[in-house]
Order: sequence, then structure tokens, then C-alpha cells
Amino acid sequence: MATAPDALQEVKRTPLYAAHQRAGARFTEFGGWDMPVQYSGLVQEHHGVRNSVGIFDVSHMGEIRVLGPQALNFLQYASSNDVSKLVPGKAQYSLLLNEAGGVVDDIIVYMFGEESYFLCVNAANTEKDFAWLQERNADGNHGAAAELINVSSEYAQIAVQGPKARHVMSRLCGGGSAGTDVLASLSESAFPAFSFQEIELSLGSPSLGSSLGGESVSTILACTGYTGEDGFEVFVAPEKAELLWESLLEVGAEWGILPAGLGARDTLRLEACYPLHGHELGDELSALCSNVSWVIKFDKSAEFYGKSALLSQKESNAVPYTLRGVEVLVPGIVREGAKLFAGEKEVGWVSSGTKTPTIDKAIGLAFVEKAHAKLGTELEAEVRSRRLKVKLSRLPFYKREAT
Repeated sequence: MATAPDALQEVKRTPLYAAHQRAGARFTEFGGWDMPVQYSGLVQEHHGVRNSVGIFDVSHMGEIRVLGPQALNFLQYASSNDVSKLVPGKAQYSLLLNEAGGVVDDIIVYMFGEESYFLCVNAANTEKDFAWLQERNADGNHGAAAELINVSSEYAQIAVQGPKARHVMSRLCGGGSAGTDVLASLSESAFPAFSFQEIELSLGSPSLGSSLGGESVSTILACTGYTGEDGFEVFVAPEKAELLWESLLEVGAEWGILPAGLGARDTLRLEACYPLHGHELGDELSALCSNVSWVIKFDKSAEFYGKSALLSQKESNAVPYTLRGVEVLVPGIVREGAKLFAGEKEVGWVSSGTKTPTIDKAIGLAFVEKAHAKLGTELEAEVRSRRLKVKLSRLPFYKREAT
């Protein structure tokens, strides 16, 4: 969700800004950052990720380290998922909740060791999240304080997404032109979703006549994507980001790799029904409405912030809305904010919506009053003073086939 930056705050640029300019990217302001929204075109970029491989600049995302003997206790208190289930090299999706059970942000927690964790947070929320974490760290409800460090300036991040993502990464992991052994080490069975490794990447592939070979860089390679496809996120030092970006384009040329912008990232995540903070998640909306109950662990041994509010809502049946998929049944597109009606009664609103390339129809996500949220129910969406007939559908719209 694009948000207007503070009038006195300069819009930020990632270390890859010059590379995007050379590629002819169109830019938009997103969460205080000047980000590429598309290069060759949203539809082409979307299909490129679904069918082969694309790369995204996600360097605007924030990173926070949580360290020390109290790191686990603190994260158990500050986040909704059960961090005690993690082992080194694994990651989990989780939520930061406010006192009323609203979502401060959705995050990914990476475990490096017993006293070393790493959080990836949303770009627009980085400073807010860090301040919120500091407040929770100081309130004394989890024991002694952990050490919190905002390390966002130390990392750029590139997402490599699509069914050929592992082939591309194998070339930079020393796989050469064939890369059979390396590719096996990057297989889904050896390197599954929500795992990560600290790994040296070779920039370029000398065996392919690369002009970029000869240098290796330290990275965190994680498998925690946001497109509904297989793939990786590569955390790298900002000064190495452009060289890594060009290396990925060079070694991925065999599979028609494309740079992709925020436009395609949004249509991809919408088809997969991944929530976006400010749309499907928000500070003023109970997490129990947002189809993320699977990461709210009421039964974990530790109390977590926001738990009592959510339990009260759950036990008193005070969760008024359910998140549903919306299919538009007539010509037209629904957008964020469109009101939903059952007859003349307003019963919800669209949180995200557009026409997406893989589904090739107008779809959306919407919050609907429980009494009207039965799958298959037909409602009307108000779009520019006219009503469009829509049907409530099961999530997700798209799910990739297992390999």
C-alpha cells in the first residue's frame, strides 16, 4: 500500500536505484521509498515469475537483530507465533500485536542461534516496529531485556522468484553450466521453505564466459517468498547489491529472467492471497479477522502481547468479519475500499483488488460480516456509484503445483 511520506522526510532510494534507471523502470513512492513499479510491463513480469524466474528489489524491507540470553523470552512475548519451535537455520511467519489485538506488523523471524535472531519487517513499518519492540523490551513483562539492533542499513535484499529460481541460484553457488551437485543441494527437499543459510555466492559464472566473475560475497539466502512461487530472498551488503543484481540477470538469461516491479509483486501475492499490511492486516483490525490465526499460538507456554484481547474476542464471539476471496461476475474491477452490499445493507469492504494475469479475471480480498460470509454468496460491490455483482470464494485463488 503506497503511503505518503512525511512532507519533511526525503524519499529514500535503494542501492539498486541506478540499475533500475538503466533498465527503464517506472517508479512509484512506496512506504517512503522510490521503488520500481514495472519495467517491461506488469503482465509480462507477472507471467515471467509464474512460468520461469524474475527478480525483485526488496531492499526497502527492514531488518532487526534480537540478541542475548533473553532473546527467546522476549520474542515469545513480543510475537504471536511459537518461537521456541525454531532451530538454527529455520524461519517462521509471525505477527506483532497491539494491546487490542490489532496487527502492528507481520514479520519473519529467523533463528541463527540460541541467543541470535533476525527479524525482517515491512518497509513502511520499520521505524514504528523498532520503537514498538523497544517499548515491549522495556516493559519488564518477559524478564530481563534483550539486545535490539536496527540493522536495516546493513542489508540490501533481492528476491529471486519462480520455478527456475533454484537453477539460477545454483549458478551463483558454484554450479557452473551444469551445476548438478549444487542444484541438488538447493532442491526443495534439501533447502525447503522457511529455511535459510549463510552462504558465499560467486558473482557471475566464469564457465559461461561471465564478465562479472571472480568475486564472492557473503549473503543470507532464505526461502521465504511472497509471490506464491518457489524461490529465495538474498540479503547482501548494500555495496554489493548492484553487482549481485547484474550477476543474477546474466546467469539467469538462459531462463529468460526478468526484473519485476511492485506491480507484479502485488498481483502475484494477491493471487496467492498473501496479506499486505495496511490492506488485509492493520493496527485497527483484529488479527482474528485476517485469516492468520494459524500463527497465533494461544497454547504456547509464554504469554504474548495482545493475547488477552484476542482471547476475549474469541470467547465472546466478538470477531465481526471474515476475510474472503471475491470474484467479480460482471465486467469491471473492484479496488481497495469498495463497499460490499447484501441488498441495501452494507456488509463489508474490499481490502485488495484488481484483474490478475494468471487467473485472468477480476478478483479481490474482502472483509465480510460473518452472517454474509458463506462461500458462494453473491454480493454487490460499489464501484464509482454503480454496483458490480461478486461472489465469495475460497482462498487462495492460485496455488503452485508441488514439484
